[in-house]
Amino acid sequence: MRGRWLELSAPRKFLADLLRLANGIPTVPVQRTMQLAEVAAAREVITDRPGWPALFLKAYARVADAMPELRRAYVALPWAHLCEYPTSVASIAVEREYLGEKAVFFGRIVNPAELPLTEIDKRVRSFAKSPIEQVKPFRKMLWMGRLPRPIRRALLWLGLNLPRSRANQFGTFGLSVYSSLGAESLHPISPLTTTLTYGVIDRDGFVNVRLVYDHRTLDGATVARALTRLEEELTGSILDELLARTNRIQDMLQPLA
Repeated sequence: MRGRWLELSAPRKFLADLLRLANGIPTVPVQRTMQLAEVAAAREVITDRPGWPALFLKAYARVADAMPELRRAYVALPWAHLCEYPTSVASIAVEREYLGEKAVFFGRIVNPAELPLTEIDKRVRSFAKSPIEQVKPFRKMLWMGRLPRPIRRALLWLGLNLPRSRANQFGTFGLSVYSSLGAESLHPISPLTTTLTYGVIDRDGFVNVRLVYDHRTLDGATVARALTRLEEELTGSILDELLARTNRIQDMLQPLA
């Protein structure tokens, strides 16, 4: 039985070569079950509620602000060493349709720890809905995907191993989730130092949160502590920001009562 010949699209070529580089990195997943019932309840009250990705992005970036190990990357040039970046750059994987095919694109948000949840959510949604040609990282990804394979692979390797370009081009950490589809990733493959993922949040507020890390850069105990601090941020500063928005809404409605 003969199959149908399908040419690789530009996004598929880019992703295949990126994963080829990521496969050479010794990554390990660490999981923590978190209790986020209060966060979920506060979020539900807000009419234009921010998506969970925005909450996790800001919370993790705040953890990375306090733990510089999470802002480090293993780079090979000019020789093998760790580079520590001053701020976080989040890389968010989103599924988009391109020329009739579902493809993965990567959007980036610089220093999400300092942005309001509303702004982070706005940017995440723009990655999912804006025309692909209007999103700069998407355009660059398509340009790279159209290059000859040897050039494409060389540029990807250089981008990941030149300290000054790595964070701007690829980010310092990644977020990849399928929870909106009722599923979760067990071990996402990525060339970044850490990649955050989480599953479906159940009706009691419990959720499995997983952090996949580059063992050349980090150790498991550090990642376990980072997950503890992540839960503290979600149930602390992130919850406070949600409650502040809830209180403002109530104050606005009170004169109408």
